Amino acid sequence: MATILIGGGTGLIGQQLSKLLTDRKHSVRLLSRSTSDKNQYPVFKWDVIAGQIDEDALDGIDYIINLAGAGIADKAWTDKRKKLIIDSRVKGNELLVETLKRRNQKVKAFISSSAVGYYGDRGDEKLPESAAPGNDGFLSESCMLWEASARKAVPVCNRLVIIRTGVVLSTKGGALEKMLIPFYFGMSNYFGDGTAYMPWIHIDDIARLFIKAVEEEKMEGTFNGVAPESVTGKEMAIAIKKAKDSFALVMPVPEFALKITMGERVTMLTNSNNVIPKETMAAGFNYEHPDLILALKDILKEKK
Repeated sequence: MATILIGGGTGLIGQQLSKLLTDRKHSVRLLSRSTSDKNQYPVFKWDVIAGQIDEDALDGIDYIINLAGAGIADKAWTDKRKKLIIDSRVKGNELLVETLKRRNQKVKAFISSSAVGYYGDRGDEKLPESAAPGNDGFLSESCMLWEASARKAVPVCNRLVIIRTGVVLSTKGGALEKMLIPFYFGMSNYFGDGTAYMPWIHIDDIARLFIKAVEEEKMEGTFNGVAPESVTGKEMAIAIKKAKDSFALVMPVPEFALKITMGERVTMLTNSNNVIPKETMAAGFNYEHPDLILALKDILKEKK
């Protein structure tokens, strides 16, 4: 079995990915800003901004998966925060690439996360992997820089894979965790007029897609990490209500109210990305949770 180094492995996707990789008898190592956290996997310290990494982490590895990046929704998008969001992604990939080059080391695959924010605000336009990037804001700009840094890994890997992740459904973090809060007040909310598309994927399926990128030697290029079923924000709110099987008024949160509290970050909620996983399905990826309501029921029942 393979030895896999995961940057950002202590995050939402990284935790589930590590578990599923271990279930498949792979050996997992994590890169983290702190090694003090209790973890069942070997943790090696790195500081992306300072350009520092414990090179012992790279000894004998077969694959690198880099999920690392500062939380995009956590704080207001000041100029300083925007720089950190970009640098934490770009410099992470660059640090790994430069370290491999210095060690004259090559991995079987370099797998980098990206996001569907790459496409910008595109209404109901269908967006396969070949669609052009957006040109309308920070999300698309940051994703383009992120992916450009990943492409620098071509000389140090046999295969480069970039996975543009959508909204990851999980009760342990991310958008769904926040969307469940209004249910305490008898509401299920959507944002703006509810017509913006919200590409989503079950936490297990996104982890399994990264695993396929490791195990499938023919998998190379860019893939949309989203479910085949596209839904709007309003449809998502209705689906959550049905999955919970509880009383809730499906109500909008006006865009002006969102702008007051979130500022420029509102684009994360109101941008429309009708993303199609064309190359993902062409690669033979088998979704375990392609149906939204059934996926939500599974997550809520199993507390994933």
